[in-house]
Amino acid sequence: MVTAITSMGRSGLHDWLMQRVSAVIILAYVLYVGGVVASGVDYASWKALYSQTWMRIFSLLALLSFGAHAWVGLWSVFTDYLTERMLGAVGDKLRFLAQALSAVIMFTYIVWGIQILWGL
Repeated sequence: MVTAITSMGRSGLHDWLMQRVSAVIILAYVLYVGGVVASGVDYASWKALYSQTWMRIFSLLALLSFGAHAWVGLWSVFTDYLTERMLGAVGDKLRFLAQALSAVIMFTYIVWGIQILWGL
């Protein structure tokens, strides 16, 4: 049996809901930015758009949603395919290593994104 020790929400319903809500936020962000790009944008208007606080907050929300969405998805994949039953004695260790590596990568991307958005 897989324990939920590394699950983000500690329950399947919470993780499922987080996955769906984050997907809607990501979709809204991609559609908005795609619409801006499709309407024709130059550097000055792009810079003006991202200098507005609401756009930075929207981008930060999309970035955090991407991290949460990726974490729930990768946790599901790792707990389904990196198990003792499939890989023998190293399955649990490999799953923990994969989850730890994913967490470090996602944390790095989120911190980097915040630095880019807010110019820290």
